[in-house]
Amino acid sequence: MTQNQEIAKGLEGVRFTESKLTFINGQEGILTHLGIPIQEWAEQSTFEELSLALLLRRLPIAQELAEFDAELKANREIPEELTQLIRQMPQDANPMQALRTAVSYLGLLDQQSEDITPEARRAISVRLIAQLATIIAAQMRAANGKDIVAPRQDLSHAGNFLYMINGTEPTPEQARLFDIALILHVDHGMNASTFTAIATSSTLSDMYSAMTSAIGALKGPLHGGANEQVMVMLEEVGSPDKAADYINAKLDNKEKIMGVGHRVYKNFDPRSRVLRDYAAMVADKEGKSTNYQILETIEKTVVDRIGDKGIYPNVDFYSGTVYTDLGIEKEYFTPIFALARISGWCASVMEYSEDNRLLRPSSVYTGDTDAHYLNLEDRS
Repeated sequence: MTQNQEIAKGLEGVRFTESKLTFINGQEGILTHLGIPIQEWAEQSTFEELSLALLLRRLPIAQELAEFDAELKANREIPEELTQLIRQMPQDANPMQALRTAVSYLGLLDQQSEDITPEARRAISVRLIAQLATIIAAQMRAANGKDIVAPRQDLSHAGNFLYMINGTEPTPEQARLFDIALILHVDHGMNASTFTAIATSSTLSDMYSAMTSAIGALKGPLHGGANEQVMVMLEEVGSPDKAADYINAKLDNKEKIMGVGHRVYKNFDPRSRVLRDYAAMVADKEGKSTNYQILETIEKTVVDRIGDKGIYPNVDFYSGTVYTDLGIEKEYFTPIFALARISGWCASVMEYSEDNRLLRPSSVYTGDTDAHYLNLEDRS
């Protein structure tokens, strides 16, 4: 017997809290943080500033930003015990499994990890934002049999990460491009991983448990893994002249096209517009135009065929080719997502914690209502 209740599949349309962090209008393709359009953040700000702004829920003043930047730089080093653990991980381990394990272990090493006061959550957030970059870079190097590169304190967050994965200092253009990519992924409302982090935190669990939960949610291909699948698609297409036929065949067979469509946006994802322009710039400057040309053709084909249904490229569509041009292997695209989103996760947990209520949804029971226990020998 079914209870007389409606079910919001996937929690779609369900509102359980208020937030000042991020606003999305999917019909018009609008995304703002603290009321400021994502395009302005990408053009004028930095990952460090947006991270702090979300933690504060307002634009920081110059002194606050300078102090926050200094805090991040001072906390980039990870404990030696964690470095050793990363070296011992199987080289063929799933990078997100490895990241989830590393963050959980980092919590074991943090003497403040069980403290859930606002002050402690803020301090742990700073360490997590700083150290997640070092963890991921160390994992990338170790998995490829390379020496782990220690972080530097004279580079930006984005520039230091590229230095740690490649062993050489990036150009200012490369560092800025990656900085913009991070900005575009910092926060996106009540997505699956953010919701998961809040759900864990709502039990008054610790920040490391909340972030480990969020990483687990992000690991799924329906959330964080789409940009990796876009690169797989590009490899399958092979050349720009084959792209239209490839996509038309997929559409004819009603197959999903990775990096296209979004649960929220029924217009162009504004983040994809920003990344498209920078992807074009990189392709032109670096002479790596094949992938970009394939993506251009796919986008045109998709928009012509199904754009009137509100299905357009999303942020994952162009991010993969940008990461590839920066020397990042596709297996690490989802950890890079976490590298950016950690700021949004921490900010959302801190915001919700100020008026915390244990998340306890209900379900509609559809099972038997008049059953009785049968002895094992009487069961068929």
